[in-house]
Amino acid sequence: MRSFYPLCLFLLLTGCATYRPLQRELHQNPQLADHAIGFALYDWEKQKMVVQHNASHYFTPASNTKLFSFYAGLVTLGDSIPALRYLTRADSLIFWGTGDPLLLNQNQPDTAVLRFLRNRPEKLIFSPANFSGPRMGPGWAWDDFNDDYSAEVVPLPIYGNFVRFISPDRVARLDVEPRFFRDSVTKVSLRKFSRSVQRDEHSNRFDRPAAIRPFMQDVPFRWSPELAARLLADTLHRAVSTADIRFDRSAKTLYSQPVDSLYKRMLQVSDNTLAEHLMLLCSSMQDTLNTSVGIETMLKKHLADLPDKPNWVDGSGLSRYNLVTPRSMIGLLQKIYRKVPQERLFQLLAVGGSTGTIQRVYKADRPFVFAKSGSMTGVYNLSGYLITKKGKLLLFSIMNNNFAGSVSDMRNRTAAFLTKIYQKY
Repeated sequence: MRSFYPLCLFLLLTGCATYRPLQRELHQNPQLADHAIGFALYDWEKQKMVVQHNASHYFTPASNTKLFSFYAGLVTLGDSIPALRYLTRADSLIFWGTGDPLLLNQNQPDTAVLRFLRNRPEKLIFSPANFSGPRMGPGWAWDDFNDDYSAEVVPLPIYGNFVRFISPDRVARLDVEPRFFRDSVTKVSLRKFSRSVQRDEHSNRFDRPAAIRPFMQDVPFRWSPELAARLLADTLHRAVSTADIRFDRSAKTLYSQPVDSLYKRMLQVSDNTLAEHLMLLCSSMQDTLNTSVGIETMLKKHLADLPDKPNWVDGSGLSRYNLVTPRSMIGLLQKIYRKVPQERLFQLLAVGGSTGTIQRVYKADRPFVFAKSGSMTGVYNLSGYLITKKGKLLLFSIMNNNFAGSVSDMRNRTAAFLTKIYQKY
């Protein structure tokens, strides 16, 4: 018995000593110490945290927030996306949106709703009454309305809530999808030196660029229930009306694509629109469409045991109001790993040197980083799973905030640090 305690102490000290060089580098490497940085490293085999550096400090997570939305989907949704809620009354079919963002989405189109509505004999009535959230998230930049990552949050997204403009060559031709918006494009740009399509802030009027060059641009449109109904009617070639009809809990559910089709694009490409509407999908299981309701439920029922309570306000991470600690990110990664088999999980995440937002870094004979990045001005984070050369599974979260340089430079710094971990351990 006497020899047992010295042995335990020896194992504890040697275990910590194994990772001590990482702790020193986080303090001394000027590439890592010239800005606010937090880091946490968890050894899955040992089931313990082996490195913590500012791991209890709060950081702006940016798109690392999508890992929270992903987990919300895992614990709330089934295998398929609930695309529509509906019921019949007399000669009418009344339907409510669920927030499903794939209906005619130009990046990942789904037509299950169209097939369903096209074949119904009843009059079609769309009600937005089950939606109670704002069209944009808390803390979103008001002047990002023209950018593809800032599409509105709505109960019935259609065409991804954006108009796609394509100029295939250096002539005056400009293709517009959906075609419904062709008459909304001005012939002459009001912005003399503009090189991109610019939407009016308050309406669906689009100024084409003065400079003629090959380009493709997605611009969010201003959504309304009436516009959604008109877009549906234009595609279905039949009338679709709107009415403010209170949601009925006896409504049936129409399911569409497998949820992994949504998760994969959201996590790999970091699609904000999918992430925001995923949180609406989760809240729709409680008969209301409101991101705040979905977040509050997750924090109370599924995330209350995280080391530090996140300040979580939107689905995508576009808001700087979001705050989370590296050690809570590790807690979330543990929950995800226990919920999803490794093979499936690693196919959904961005893969270093191969897919998604980290495909240009972490080049190796075989992939070793499977993670979600998060970036905005002055922010670059990466949280996920790392398999070392020796086959050890490590969970990590590195959060870089408040730097003045470029995101690409910080991405490369982060890659260099994590590659050292891969090679050494």
